[in-house]
Amino acid sequence: MAQTSEIEWTDATWNPVTGCTKIGPGCDNCYAERFAERWRGVAGHPYEQGFDLTLWPSRLMQPAQWKKPRMIFVNSMSDLFVARQSGRDAGDNQDETGVSRRFGFCRVGLCGASSFSG
Repeated sequence: MAQTSEIEWTDATWNPVTGCTKIGPGCDNCYAERFAERWRGVAGHPYEQGFDLTLWPSRLMQPAQWKKPRMIFVNSMSDLFVARQSGRDAGDNQDETGVSRRFGFCRVGLCGASSFSG
């Protein structure tokens, strides 16, 4: 997670899930996979596991710690619509924590089979 971002249309990124499962040709040029695989096997690095689908429970409540409102790019390093854990999107936890009332969440699907939710 980054409390700030250089991406011009968002203020921060939040990655409670990283990695993905390739589901079609739209996944062939995935920037997130290319980035994560560079770090596979590097002990202690957040992407030590490469682009394997991983749920990070320790990251689920991170936005609740932020005091000031911001636009949050959810799962910049996976496809939230494909990377489902236990039948629920990790981003659904925002409703349980109350952070959805303080922040704007932008959930963008990385592959062509995904949809957009704002």
